[in-house]
Amino acid sequence: MMDTAPTAAARPAPWRRAVDHADTLSKYADRPLGFLWRYVRSRAGSHLAMLLVTVLAVSCSVATQYAIKMLIDMLSSGGRDHVWSAFALLVSLVVGDNLLWRLAGWIASYTFVGVTGALRADLFRYVTGHAPSYFVERLPGTLTSRITATSNAVFTVENMCVWNVLPPCLATLGAIAFLATVNMAMAVGMTMVALPLAVTLFRLAAKGQPLHRGFADKAAAVDGEMVDIIGNMPLVKAFGGLRREHHRFEETVGREMAARRHSLLYLEKVRLTHAVPTVVFAVAIVAWAIILWRRGQATTGDVVLVSTLGLTILHATRDLAVALVDVTQHMARLSEALATILTPYELRDHTAATPLRPRRGGVTFDSISFTYPRGRRVFTNFALDLEAGQRAGLVGPSGGGKSTLLALLQRFYDVEGGRILIDGGDVTRITEESLREAIAVVPQDISLFHRSVLENIRYGRPEASDREVREAAEAAQCREFIDALPEGFATIVGNRGIKLSGGQRQRLAIARALLKNAPILLLDEATSDLDTDSEEAIRVALERLMRGRTVIAVAHRLSTLRDFDRIVVLQAGEIAQDGPPDQLLQADGPYRELVEREIVRLAAPSGSHPLGGSTASFLFPAAARVNGAADRSLIVRSAREAGHPQAVT
Repeated sequence: MMDTAPTAAARPAPWRRAVDHADTLSKYADRPLGFLWRYVRSRAGSHLAMLLVTVLAVSCSVATQYAIKMLIDMLSSGGRDHVWSAFALLVSLVVGDNLLWRLAGWIASYTFVGVTGALRADLFRYVTGHAPSYFVERLPGTLTSRITATSNAVFTVENMCVWNVLPPCLATLGAIAFLATVNMAMAVGMTMVALPLAVTLFRLAAKGQPLHRGFADKAAAVDGEMVDIIGNMPLVKAFGGLRREHHRFEETVGREMAARRHSLLYLEKVRLTHAVPTVVFAVAIVAWAIILWRRGQATTGDVVLVSTLGLTILHATRDLAVALVDVTQHMARLSEALATILTPYELRDHTAATPLRPRRGGVTFDSISFTYPRGRRVFTNFALDLEAGQRAGLVGPSGGGKSTLLALLQRFYDVEGGRILIDGGDVTRITEESLREAIAVVPQDISLFHRSVLENIRYGRPEASDREVREAAEAAQCREFIDALPEGFATIVGNRGIKLSGGQRQRLAIARALLKNAPILLLDEATSDLDTDSEEAIRVALERLMRGRTVIAVAHRLSTLRDFDRIVVLQAGEIAQDGPPDQLLQADGPYRELVEREIVRLAAPSGSHPLGGSTASFLFPAAARVNGAADRSLIVRSAREAGHPQAVT
């Protein structure tokens, strides 16, 4: 079994790339510009080509106005020999202007789309590398909306830089250069106005970042709220909570609208700050040109040139002001999203971590201590050794640490002290991927993808053939209900398997674990809240699944553990009792008390368990054989105390 299980050693590249990827991305959590530059550099050639084409296109656009000036001067001076030359130059510049912009758009269609695709893939890969505690504290809808917002922000920023920021800047520089051909003082005046205005715009744009980030945070909250409500719609309907949820959602949207309104009003203030001096200066330079013409210091073409350049500067700086504040807003969204997504990993592979090569599946908790982050302390110097191939059941009251042990073994958290060993190897020195491959889990809350039955089972071992998937389904008692589904194995199970019953989802999870073929099996309340028929079918499937594996099972239904080698009773993070179930049943202690409660709970007026035979013999047949008199006394006493003396025959 263990020789055929896939291990990380067989596929070293993916996990090594994941470690490198984490190292390079996490440093951009508070560096949005650095994050953006990372993807610009990854496609440096296409970005440089686009920059060159944009510079040429803007140059043609601005030079077109000088060509018009030349044509007017030729017409007004009677230079008929050069009129067509001036006209040809004008036509060439107009054609070049349009063709170059189309070329830039063609390059951008490939470059920007490639950047956003790579970016979303990288962020998704990074987010999925976080520890489970990261997802417990954040809404899934908020995380997905932030990945989308980051992609959209980068796409918008790149687009606006190429189409709305760079062209106005280049156009203004070109306009100043052409103004110098008319009057140097006019060019100097333009420079003295343009530079302070640009600096002021940049500062005002940066000053508004907190407002823009606040809006981005409120927008993400709206997305998260929608996903949370829609994902729990059966609960909302069951408790008649539609009105409450509508009101709650409207309040969330109201906060987002207020934040957006404040952000937009600030942008309008910035634009107004730009508009007033720009309009005044554009009018002033045209008046200046007319004065020069009246003095004979400028031609008619010069006046036209100054007028068109004045309008160019007016429009260019207006577009620049709009673009700058929009870019600032999108950069704020990018910054807010990165601060959440690129939070450094709490759990990472050690630099010396190596793939686990399980041979037997022995598990040791070596004097471990653990406290939940910002929570309660669970274990202090806790020790437990489980032999390979042993079936151990963890029982006890809620909060005793049973599920926490399973989480620590899977390294969902790191222990504060001590070690957790698998076949003698410290889990903190084992690559995460190989650790996951060595462990199969059947949880209480079954997770299924909105995919087909076949795909959900195959998730345990993606390279498995259809025949192997069907064999696993057969072994897990799934074939009967799968064949009854509308499309059999091709049936889509719905969100989290909502189209299936609890027992059917549980059996699919068992089939998935069977297919995985891992040496260690963890069962976390695998038969809780199931009807009797489903429990018996799952019990048969679990029996096949547990063969030849190290099994650690958390259970409140003690019938699940009736054939286990060992029972460990946990109370308040400590081992209260430990040993074979038969021995623990014969001695006074917490396990015997749990058995009494279980017998009373399952005792039926008919005198027998629904599955046949007495309740006691169903739960603990071995114990009944070993010490029948003592057990019968215990059973009768418990049943009588519960008011069901006929429950034991």
